[in-house]
Amino acid sequence: MNIYVGSLHFKMNEAELRELFEEYVEVGSAKIIFDKYSGKSKGFGFVEMPNEAEAKKAIEELNGSEVQGRNIIVNESIERTERRRDFRGGNDRRGGDGPRRDNR
Repeated sequence: MNIYVGSLHFKMNEAELRELFEEYVEVGSAKIIFDKYSGKSKGFGFVEMPNEAEAKKAIEELNGSEVQGRNIIVNESIERTERRRDFRGGNDRRGGDGPRRDNR
């Protein structure tokens, strides 16, 4: 099960995140998300746990708990679905929504 962990202290590292969850259950991986430009933590991450029942127990016990002076948010991660992007928008250049040029 993939778990979202939010409201993390910005100085928390991935080893500390892993240790936090290993108190409750076996951890497959722990990853903190960093800004690609500044290199600073975005304050959230993901923990992968192989056992779903143990993962749910960890979610129940850790959600709202205080870690490094912050109350963290812990819940099941929901994967994003592919979004279709239409870059034309509502006002395309073929004249659909724009002003008329024949003065009608």
